[in-house]
Amino acid sequence: MKKPVVALALASVAALALAGCSTTPAAGEGDDGTITVVASTNVYGDIAAQIGGDRVEVESLITSASQDPHSYEATARDRLTVQKADLVIENGGGYDAFVDTLLEDAKDPHVVTAVEFSHDFPGNEGHDEAEHDHADDESHDHDHAEGEEGHEGHNHIEGFNEHVWFDPHTMIHVVEAISDELAELDPDGAKEFAANADEIVADLEGFEADLETIKTDAAGATVFMTEPLPGYLAAAAGLTDVTPEGFAESVEEGTDVAPAVLLEALKVIEDGQATALLTNAQTGGAETERVEAAAKDAGIPVVAFTELLEDGSSYSEWMSDAIKSLAAAVQP
Repeated sequence: MKKPVVALALASVAALALAGCSTTPAAGEGDDGTITVVASTNVYGDIAAQIGGDRVEVESLITSASQDPHSYEATARDRLTVQKADLVIENGGGYDAFVDTLLEDAKDPHVVTAVEFSHDFPGNEGHDEAEHDHADDESHDHDHAEGEEGHEGHNHIEGFNEHVWFDPHTMIHVVEAISDELAELDPDGAKEFAANADEIVADLEGFEADLETIKTDAAGATVFMTEPLPGYLAAAAGLTDVTPEGFAESVEEGTDVAPAVLLEALKVIEDGQATALLTNAQTGGAETERVEAAAKDAGIPVVAFTELLEDGSSYSEWMSDAIKSLAAAVQP
């Protein structure tokens, strides 16, 4: 992902002072007995709020499309918020590494790291489904995959697509893990958490079925992805990726696309090799604009995906819209 549209300034001394004397309660303040949950983005914040209901207070650190989790600079208020959290939910995989820095000063909260439930995460290949059944295991010690200690080792992983919130199968496990962590923190609410989680899981299983339908109805369809963001959706839908090697990686890393790769990309589009063009609505640059213009000239549908929820949208609604848009673009 490229640098954010609006660069975030480092917290100044004045900001530190304001954060310290703010009259707005930070997550965790108050003695009403609610569980304090801090999520790196509003995607995970919305899921936690749905599962926890009135028994939780949720704060998402990133809610604006102008804030890039890859390069987000945490504020003094963010640090205080995480310090008071009972449960912290991060994406991991280098996507929101600022959370790991904040956790270094936290008081050992429960932590859910979404990428660690992905089959594609290094060390998870071929794992048994039972490994993700948290109801009766001792997984709450938060040990990280591949022997990581604490919250180190979450830098970007070469070849791994960290955008796991677009992978319904992974997210089923994440939802269950969040429910289990909340139940450990508030045993009296365990049944409520499980029931709410079941509703989201049912939605996710429905999304898996929708993607299987696309796989059948759009057999042979191809996609050009300007970034890896929608990769899990495309793979689950059985779509063939025809993006020239190096294009999406360069765009995501914020580096220039090599001229030869750009020429190859334009040829793929102009020759009609792609059924649809999948983009990231929150980022872009000269190379992606040229590819999008070529797609429109060639009559190829362009589908833009976002990394954060839009105001007023739930995670399930957002996912449903994304899958419907993908289906409309690639189905005959």
